[in-house]
Amino acid sequence: MDRLLSATSDQTSVNRVVPQTTGPWGTSNQAAHGHTAGEEVTQQPGALSVPAPMTSEEIAEACQQLDQATPQEILQWAVRRFHPRLLMATAFGAEGCCVIHMLAEIEPTVTCINLETGYQFPETLELRERILQRYGIAVEYIYPEQSVAEYEAEHGGPLYTIRPDQCCYDRKIVPLKQALARYSPLAWISAIRKDQTDVRSKAQVVQWDAKFQLVKVNPLLHWTKRDVWNFIVRHDVPYNPLHDRGYPSIGCWPCTRPVQPGEDDRAGRWAGKVKKECGLHVIEHSDGSGI
Repeated sequence: MDRLLSATSDQTSVNRVVPQTTGPWGTSNQAAHGHTAGEEVTQQPGALSVPAPMTSEEIAEACQQLDQATPQEILQWAVRRFHPRLLMATAFGAEGCCVIHMLAEIEPTVTCINLETGYQFPETLELRERILQRYGIAVEYIYPEQSVAEYEAEHGGPLYTIRPDQCCYDRKIVPLKQALARYSPLAWISAIRKDQTDVRSKAQVVQWDAKFQLVKVNPLLHWTKRDVWNFIVRHDVPYNPLHDRGYPSIGCWPCTRPVQPGEDDRAGRWAGKVKKECGLHVIEHSDGSGI
């Protein structure tokens, strides 16, 4: 696979500059210009640098070099490599709040979005306002085309009870694809952890996301639940109060319940069903491989 993302029309006339890659974090010359190994930058005389797409080889190299890096180092790389064509999607989980805290210190202008299905808990929506007050970061709500009332009227009632996969697709996947088309990012940031599900255990720190056709960056991939909560306590990170009421994993209220002692952290998601993912992070093979 040659080029994972085609260059936009405004990049066709620029000259490509490919830095040397002599060490895990680039050469001293790269560091002086804010670049690490595997980065490509497009330049025009008298113009600001424009992020360039990555090849599959560059993604593999970046993944190898960043695999043992800290989340902050991974985010710093992502910001240098992709900003302003970098986007974070958050459901306001504990992990996502940690990433927002880090971005507030590294680059607070990174676009952050939330997929507002219309079924989120009131506590989740209130957390968005607390994050705005704390960090000055206004997470943008991305809405489905239909309101909950319109959607349920069309389907003769709530679809989440009988076809939850379709509900997630209509109210999460489709709106995210529309948001990506509008923002045209080269990469997006998620806050998944490798130890959360079998699907997520196959993810990489930097990877190609075939579902959404862009690079995916997972800075917390190697963190544990303990790492997350140690960070929250140490930095007084705002978090959803439902976590203190038996909800380790929080999604839409109709499909989320508290977990019981001894249950897996995601046992409360789509309880009684095999389904444990909304579809944003599942493996999909199409012109490449992504999770």
